[in-house]
Amino acid sequence: MRVCCKMLWVLVAGFIIGAGCQTTSPKATTEETKVWKSIYMTNDLIELQVVPEIGGRVIQYKLGDYGFFWVNEQLFDKEPPETLLGPNGEWLNYGGDKIWLAPQGWDNDKQWPGPPDTILDSGPYKPEILTRDDKPVVVKLTGRSDPRTGIQLSRIIKIFDGTTHIAIDAEMRNLDVKDRRWGIWSHTQFNAGNRKGPGYNKNYWGYCTLDPNSSFTKGYNVMFGSADNPSYKPDYEKKIMQVHYERKLGKIGVDSPGGWAATVDGTNGYVFAQMYDYKPGKEYPDNASAEFWMNGVGEFTAWGKVNKLTDDPILNPYVFESEILSPYANLKPNEACAFNYHWFAAKIGGNFPILDCNKIGAACKSLTAKMRKGKLILDGHYGVFYKGNMQLVFVNQNYITVKTVLLDYYPVSPLAPIIFSKVPKLNGVVEVPQEASRVAVFICNEHGHSIGFLADAEIEL
Repeated sequence: MRVCCKMLWVLVAGFIIGAGCQTTSPKATTEETKVWKSIYMTNDLIELQVVPEIGGRVIQYKLGDYGFFWVNEQLFDKEPPETLLGPNGEWLNYGGDKIWLAPQGWDNDKQWPGPPDTILDSGPYKPEILTRDDKPVVVKLTGRSDPRTGIQLSRIIKIFDGTTHIAIDAEMRNLDVKDRRWGIWSHTQFNAGNRKGPGYNKNYWGYCTLDPNSSFTKGYNVMFGSADNPSYKPDYEKKIMQVHYERKLGKIGVDSPGGWAATVDGTNGYVFAQMYDYKPGKEYPDNASAEFWMNGVGEFTAWGKVNKLTDDPILNPYVFESEILSPYANLKPNEACAFNYHWFAAKIGGNFPILDCNKIGAACKSLTAKMRKGKLILDGHYGVFYKGNMQLVFVNQNYITVKTVLLDYYPVSPLAPIIFSKVPKLNGVVEVPQEASRVAVFICNEHGHSIGFLADAEIEL
């Protein structure tokens, strides 16, 4: 849907992001697992486990009982060694989510040579619970100053009620005496293993938008691994980059203009979406705003050597990485730069593509509206990020509202997809004003107030 169209819907229906339902209030609690002093951020839908002492990681994000992130069970809840490195100086890959600096590289001091990195990656972060009972609940994590890069990393994590939405405000501050130039790199590792037996999940996917005017010949850049990796499946007609996990090592960068990247576990029917503000005209590390890495069989060059990965799941676990990057920031001493991004999750009910995302839901099949024998027929398939009810808003050609219908009999939730063809008392029931030319779907809270816009469609006669 065009941006101008979305802005008109904002005016039509009073778009309010973050106004969740009045349900169980979110909270943050500090608990010792056995060794780690974890902070658990929870509401009645999701749980985050934050572990400050291992690089300020969000080690897990759960929707209900489903955990999205890959966690290294061999390192889970174990005391980090004094060196913060493995026995031979290797990276201790705990898993989960963290922030790094970009670009990565080993050629000069303008590239971040980690991991490993005992300050930015695995060093302890100072935790602060800024609000414990208010809405949203807010936790801040602050890392140590890194003399090599000149940077101190921190981030503020917010959880709300009635939604899977997590807002993250990451910051890098130049504590050096000279100017520094870096980008912030949000790095998330997902569990692409088969949860019901050995091997990998053959229905694990990554999605983001393709730029028709991309700086890359194919719309994406192969950064590691083979250029003919069959995992890369661009759909140029729909302008969507599709990455299928096939247990073959590889990484790509995409100058993706859509401001979202999504991963789908099609076997279990879940989507995890990362959203950010894309800055056209700004320079990005690797010329990419989104990147995908796949652990698998193959070779890659890093740390000044060729690294060969075999199919051993202990040494080479089933990991799919979805990464988003900020533009470069030129920082003078004591200057800081923020990168604000958001997480959302929902159940989509199967192995379906993601065609679009906004801060209310993810589209697996775009909304259509048709009149058949004088009756409205809606079709479409969405995962929704908020609890509430659907509201239909009908407008004429000038975007003047001519009718609203609150479907208060049909509650929606991130725990179940919206499949419009299966919504009761909808198709063939809702009467459409003659002057209506478009219909939009909004999600409302329990008081009927709009949380935000999900989708819209022209009414085909």
